[in-house]
Amino acid sequence: MANEKTILDEWAVKDLEDGSSLKITVMSCTELGNQSLPGLQVYYMGHIVNYEPLAVERLAYQASKAGVTDYLLEDQSWMYYDDQFVKNYLVIDSPLKIKVEVKTRSSKVVSKTYELPFEV
Repeated sequence: MANEKTILDEWAVKDLEDGSSLKITVMSCTELGNQSLPGLQVYYMGHIVNYEPLAVERLAYQASKAGVTDYLLEDQSWMYYDDQFVKNYLVIDSPLKIKVEVKTRSSKVVSKTYELPFEV
């Protein structure tokens, strides 16, 4: 069976300083990772963040070691500036969720969460 991708959500946060915007697309996939199980992908600024069972299991373990419920994926986020960023989180809850936070120079932080289609 081929991987079928479906757009779950597509949104952008505009920066009124220069007219640019940060666009986020969240895709549901029927097959992700080595086990070809359902998962989610987040697309932004040419980056793709995969949330598939094996990777999420490892991230959940790291979150438990750190003692946090909202685990920031620093290496999968764009945080070069304090006033502009795209932050990706794994939310340790039942059910598991992902959270994307976006901020531009002229906007407040816009945050959206999405349930993962699996548990670990």
